[in-house]
Amino acid sequence: MTEAMKKETEQRKRKYIRDILNKESKDIAFCVLGAGHGGLNMAAHLSLMGFKVNLFNRSRKKIRPIIERKAIKIEGEIQGTAKIDIASNNIKECIENVDVLMVAVPATGHRFIAEKCAPYLQEKQVVLLNPGRTGGALEFLQTLREKKLSRFPFIAEAQTFIYAARAMGPAHGKIFSIKNSVPVATLPAYWIPGVLKIINRAFPQFIPGDNIFKTSFDNIGAVFHPALTILTASWIEETHGDFEYYIQGASKSVSRILEKLDKERLSVAAALGIKAQSARDWLYTAYSATGKNLHEAIHDNPGYLGLKAPDRLHHRYIDEDVPMSLVPLASIGKMLRVKTPTIEAIIHLASVMREIDFWKEGRTVEKLGLSGMSIKDIRLLAVTGEL
Repeated sequence: MTEAMKKETEQRKRKYIRDILNKESKDIAFCVLGAGHGGLNMAAHLSLMGFKVNLFNRSRKKIRPIIERKAIKIEGEIQGTAKIDIASNNIKECIENVDVLMVAVPATGHRFIAEKCAPYLQEKQVVLLNPGRTGGALEFLQTLREKKLSRFPFIAEAQTFIYAARAMGPAHGKIFSIKNSVPVATLPAYWIPGVLKIINRAFPQFIPGDNIFKTSFDNIGAVFHPALTILTASWIEETHGDFEYYIQGASKSVSRILEKLDKERLSVAAALGIKAQSARDWLYTAYSATGKNLHEAIHDNPGYLGLKAPDRLHHRYIDEDVPMSLVPLASIGKMLRVKTPTIEAIIHLASVMREIDFWKEGRTVEKLGLSGMSIKDIRLLAVTGEL
């Protein structure tokens, strides 16, 4: 792309941002993609805030009650019955003429969503991955390139999911808590201010992240979910998850393993010149939870009270977080010659338990297009968005 073409594209996209911001809140249209624990509650919350909301799910059967009622009931921190404008498994119908696409599927589905959306995406739309896990925005962009798009939407990723929430039924959700702040970054990074102005119309909790590598390395789910699930596996299988996942699962010994895994994540980030946030600091930022170590901080978090463990090991805490969070961390670490023995041990145990080669399934540096790149080139990628 020539400099003149780049300048023309930037001018055009700045106009798109202004056009959306000039709309009344009631006229800004969202599509939530995914009707699981997160998407169900996000769609309802957006509607109760006064926005137009469509809901896409690839299985029509799962959302049939929402289609019939045209509404979702939520309880907890947000309460009410929310109108849903369109609920469908027809992605064209759901994303047509909306301003913001809130992708709320497991990271293993990001490529699928990008492929399904590609024929209908508009350059003026904002796509926000909730969350991107590690490398989400990069994978989404690469998938659109593979689909031969000539003009791309705004692509952004959140560092974590904004809610602690559960689906209580097919058209019934519960939001246990809303995080105080969640960093968001765009690819390229210079669209962060404009995109955030749009997202903040609905969610003031979203704050600017530095770049997509910072949000990726600050993926705290990589620290908590896989290791905690594996280390309580027998309890999960015996009780079908009938215990408090964080409060009872994160014992002092288990928390020490989580802390060691967290230090390895921070070391990989530091090798790229990125100061990632520790899990303990994140608990304070997101929930105001404090403690002199990770165990104390976890147990000081009221947002974790009442949250049950997964009812099975075939769960996104392993099947998503291992290939889409831990594998890229270990793969980037290997490329940068940073040792990650605890992360690699969890990947190995998860692969044995689930009888899946997560190294093969996961986001490696080869799949993310980072293989062989210098640290300078990787950091430049975050700024320019160009591979």
